[in-house]
Amino acid sequence: MTATKSITAEELLKMGDIGRCELIYGELVMMSPAGFSHGEIALRIGRLLGNFVEEHDLGVVLAAETGFIVERDPDLVRAPDASFVRKDRVPKTAWNKYFPGVPDLAVEVVSPDDTKREIAEKVNMWLAHGTISCWVADPASMTIMIHRAVEKPLRFSTRDKITREPALPGLVIPVSRIFKRP
Repeated sequence: MTATKSITAEELLKMGDIGRCELIYGELVMMSPAGFSHGEIALRIGRLLGNFVEEHDLGVVLAAETGFIVERDPDLVRAPDASFVRKDRVPKTAWNKYFPGVPDLAVEVVSPDDTKREIAEKVNMWLAHGTISCWVADPASMTIMIHRAVEKPLRFSTRDKITREPALPGLVIPVSRIFKRP
């Protein structure tokens, strides 16, 4: 058996554009490109969040593939499908690095090959490290599950509106807008 050298977040960043990947405790894990529906829904959620955040000057909404350093030694760098970081947590410098910590709100869009266990592990990882809310958008059922630490998950369908989001007070998004078809 051959041992492989653990990669750090800084080494991963220096590799440049090597395709979709995450760093899972020092091990590079490659991922295939997202499907059409996945990309459409992730962008739509990001745009809806971004419009609200920009209008109220609350911080920064980030696109898919933005790296967050969740743990160190060995490094864990994850990239949600969309995310929000409060204004007071936005770095003043070093914008060309991964974010040192977790987002205040993380969005994961379910892909056809994702298992329930994989999604649960991502949600639990975000919440265990301080993310306030983790949204899981499921294109197949057209639902959003909102997970928060020490609360039961909330399920929203296309008949509902997302309100009372602690990471973004005042936010109201009709779920039907997220899953709107052209």
